[in-house]
Amino acid sequence: MILPIVAYGDPVLRKKTVEVEKDYPNLDGLIENMFETMYNAYGVGLAAPQIGLPIRLFVIDASPFADDEELSEDERRQLQDFKKVFINAKILEENGKEWAFNEGCLSIPNIREDVLRQDTVKIEYFDENFNKKVEEFTGRAARVIQHEYDHIEGVLFTDKLSGLKKRLLKGKLSNISKGKVKADYKMRFPEAKKGR
Repeated sequence: MILPIVAYGDPVLRKKTVEVEKDYPNLDGLIENMFETMYNAYGVGLAAPQIGLPIRLFVIDASPFADDEELSEDERRQLQDFKKVFINAKILEENGKEWAFNEGCLSIPNIREDVLRQDTVKIEYFDENFNKKVEEFTGRAARVIQHEYDHIEGVLFTDKLSGLKKRLLKGKLSNISKGKVKADYKMRFPEAKKGR
């Protein structure tokens, strides 16, 4: 089932999320719906707060990046089948060189900006079967993980921009929260419903 994606300005995107229990009701169905919602919006990652749930869960399918010819063969291989579920994730380390990459977010349609992030991340998480994993990722995989992890910490990519950039985007962000934006997928706007 395709769910509406929560737009910028909704308080759920700023909440500190809670851990997912093993007996969370219909977790498999939720994960399936999150992947379906993400694919419908042509995204590579989706966090539970983006569908209105303040829980520590995100899904990623970074395989579309594998077609990028700028990537090394190793990175292309890493991204080829990169479809993962992250439950109760905790970043243990971020290191390596900081690099800029043009990021977007399904909750903030039509805005893309260069964001600096470190190129390596070590993360502890549970997969969809509640198997505990500790893994290290680099490059684009690390970046997508960091972006989605920020969501479960109540942080948006726009928070990482300079003060000037934030001021320049203020009007666009305000319009998004009011529903004055065109997105090719179902969205829920926090301020649009106030006027109805």
